[in-house]
Amino acid sequence: MINYTKYYNSESADWVTFIHGAGGSSTIWYKQIKSFTKKYNVLLIDLRGHGKSNKCSVKGFNQKYTFSFIADDVLEVLNHENIQKSHFAGISLGTIIIRQIAEQYPERVSSMIMGGAIMKFNFRSQILMKLGFLFKSLVPYLLLYNFFAFIIMPKNNHKHSRNLFMREAKNVYRTEFLKWYKMTADINPILRLFRSIELPIPTLYIMGEEDYMFLPAIQQLMQRHVNNSKLIVFPACGHVVNVDKPELFNRTAFEFIDAVSAQSAF
Repeated sequence: MINYTKYYNSESADWVTFIHGAGGSSTIWYKQIKSFTKKYNVLLIDLRGHGKSNKCSVKGFNQKYTFSFIADDVLEVLNHENIQKSHFAGISLGTIIIRQIAEQYPERVSSMIMGGAIMKFNFRSQILMKLGFLFKSLVPYLLLYNFFAFIIMPKNNHKHSRNLFMREAKNVYRTEFLKWYKMTADINPILRLFRSIELPIPTLYIMGEEDYMFLPAIQQLMQRHVNNSKLIVFPACGHVVNVDKPELFNRTAFEFIDAVSAQSAF
């Protein structure tokens, strides 16, 4: 089983499960833990090959990774802890995993908070992915990851987020990095499906106005997903919204979760 950390709050019935992005770990939520644990039960996940899960014995270690496979890792933890339903908060690639969980197990998802959401790769990002695939066996994987971090989070006010992810990526073994990279390289059909169908689950997209690679696609998505989805854009903020604007992220997430919980109570 993958590594996880849980925090109980005896005064709350709500669970919030946090899913980090590729190359990160549950530590990227350090600016959320104190605030969220005061209001909710919290579950922090280290995806396979990431954080403390890089030393865990997990099933299918030698198999090709798929998003369905990773979603089952998370559900195994929820089942083990007897968590029947949870709000999910994710960042970057973690938002794709959350959407995959919602596709497979919609009854387990109370709501989705999608920070720095990835729902489409623009032309520039597709070129970068192809170049990375060509050079992944020639260039040290950390150098490749650091290059992507600078492209996605280029500005000075993104430096903290960029350094955080670059530091966490050092804990990911090369073999794991390559498995995740290959999985991501085949992502377009999955994202096309996600864009075509709006699930009947309350969904909040939180994007930074400086997230030039992924924000335009989410803005276009909002023209079609009009029933259960909402977009909030943070000013002067990059891709990793929970690190760049932690207090605003927390406050926005609280309002959304509380509204969903109040509505489901009726």
